[in-house]
Amino acid sequence: MDVYEAVRSRRAVRGFTDQHVTPEILQRVLAAASWSPSGSNIQPWHVYVVTGAPLAELKKIAVERVVAGEAWDDREFEMYPAEMASPYRERRAAFGQQRYAALGIDREDWEARQRAAVANWDCFGAPVGLFCYIDRHLGLPQWADLGMYLQTVMLLLRAEGLHSCPQMAWSQVRRTVADVVSPPDELMLFCGMSVGYEDISVSYSRTGRAPLDETVTFLPR
Repeated sequence: MDVYEAVRSRRAVRGFTDQHVTPEILQRVLAAASWSPSGSNIQPWHVYVVTGAPLAELKKIAVERVVAGEAWDDREFEMYPAEMASPYRERRAAFGQQRYAALGIDREDWEARQRAAVANWDCFGAPVGLFCYIDRHLGLPQWADLGMYLQTVMLLLRAEGLHSCPQMAWSQVRRTVADVVSPPDELMLFCGMSVGYEDISVSYSRTGRAPLDETVTFLPR
């Protein structure tokens, strides 16, 4: 697949089939992604690949926790600023409106929105979950390195005909994830990522992007 096509076709898919993803594909993708850039070649990413019975058990426990209304695990990082300035506030609100409109959920239907959110912890039906950790003693530049790595993984998955959905929501049940993957104490869970083949029967709305002149400045002008 052409790189431009991989970028254009990559999106957060929230509906997967149970079609098996072979270990060979996952190994090929993650081996290639290891060439992602990082400052001084630190390579700060630590990924756990969970499939089969362990993933099924993790999904079951996580969903049960959420449905039962158990308190979230203490946050180890701030997902969003408490006060988000313009234009980021408006972009986030527009995403929420488009997301729930695609599902036919009214903005005021809180129960339906909660049911839709619970699908996060079922990996939207995906047969593969990647859980991405970073050493808690590293700094903001290394978090940027982790982001570049995750983007590389997602583009390589598209080249294999697969889709993905990165999910910071997993950090809210990080202790449940840790019970399955047993990370060392120095690692912090940043996000999970659902991986698999898209279920094309699931409705979605492709979110837009800001005009180039809102995010890029060419000099001289």
